[in-house]
Amino acid sequence: MKTKYNQAYRAVYILTTHIVFVTKYRKSILTDELLTELESIFASILITRDGELLEFNGEADHVHLLVSYKPSISVSNLVANLKATSSKTMWRNHSDYLKTKYWNKKVLWTGSYFIASCGGVTIEQLRKYVDGQDRPSP
Repeated sequence: MKTKYNQAYRAVYILTTHIVFVTKYRKSILTDELLTELESIFASILITRDGELLEFNGEADHVHLLVSYKPSISVSNLVANLKATSSKTMWRNHSDYLKTKYWNKKVLWTGSYFIASCGGVTIEQLRKYVDGQDRPSP
């Protein structure tokens, strides 16, 4: 299989990273419905930043994202944007539910995150890993 490389003004690249966000206090709050909405939110954020959500899944207390992005994007800024925008959107759409879990604190994610470049394993191996997460049933 031939690798598909991206092109920019002065670069040919393929940048893919695996990101994990954990819910604040590791609370098991994510349902299938919320995970579906988060997937859509993350995908739309990445499109506006000329990136792409290649794979997404999660469990009740964390999410996995497989992301492709441009070399002009700072990974720390991308992560901050993904976390802040998704949290604000989820609070706007599900404030009644989230208040029962986090009181009136407008939080969703911990301050930390996991990120790894995908050079050590194939994208297919990562896709299988992310796809194999124990997602809550609808």
